Amino acid sequence: MVVGRHRKSKPPGRRQLGLRVAGAVLLAVSACIHLALYLTGYRSIPTIGWLFLLQVIVGFVLVAGALVTYSRLAAAAGAAFALSTLGCYLLAIWTGLFGFKEIRTRAGIAAGLIEVAAFATLALAALATGTVRQATRPGSPGARMRAAAQAAASMVIAAVGAVSVLALVLFGVAVASADGAPAAVTGAGVTVKTATIGGVTVLTNAHGRTLYWFAPDTPATSACTGSCAVYWPPVTGSPKAGPGVTGTLSTINRPGGAVQATYDS
Repeated sequence: MVVGRHRKSKPPGRRQLGLRVAGAVLLAVSACIHLALYLTGYRSIPTIGWLFLLQVIVGFVLVAGALVTYSRLAAAAGAAFALSTLGCYLLAIWTGLFGFKEIRTRAGIAAGLIEVAAFATLALAALATGTVRQATRPGSPGARMRAAAQAAASMVIAAVGAVSVLALVLFGVAVASADGAPAAVTGAGVTVKTATIGGVTVLTNAHGRTLYWFAPDTPATSACTGSCAVYWPPVTGSPKAGPGVTGTLSTINRPGGAVQATYDS
């Protein structure tokens, strides 16, 4: 009998640990941005709403996996998830996703850039996670295998860099071609009327677009700002009662000084 040498896993060094932590932090920031978007309007969008919530949950699960394990698979899964999330964003800009077409927002741009960085960092972390290497004689089969493995790793690292650059280029093209934020419904006098949809009477603007009440609003202030106001443009200007409107129309001052129309507030 002989005593064989076995490779054993070891905790990551400072470089590997730094990559894992940095990648996990980037993935967590991306998940936080998606959570903020979900809470400020996206949850009202069919299909997209719960997909955003799912992204947040899976994102934080992968963050935990990258931080508490030394697994190459956990880091690789986080990298793949960041890249797939970016891909969904690009698809939503170019062709639409589940009937929803994304527009250009600062939150979306920030999330996209962070996802590219998270992919690159976690992919490198997955490659850096290895086993204890044993000394081998030059020219031995072990040395040749090690050299081949190092060459393969260099090629994979180059591929990660190429994918990251390509993702940035596609992201830049998508953002440049995306529509900007829609203008708020505005005017010195805004006519509010009613319409019947599915047997229910609802308020609409003069063009027949349904008006909504944002639950976090108060009678004196609007909580719908930022990305919420991008996707749910406020009705600004002095409201006028049109056909069927019997409630009280008034106005409040929005952050920034604009006047927003209100109903029965």
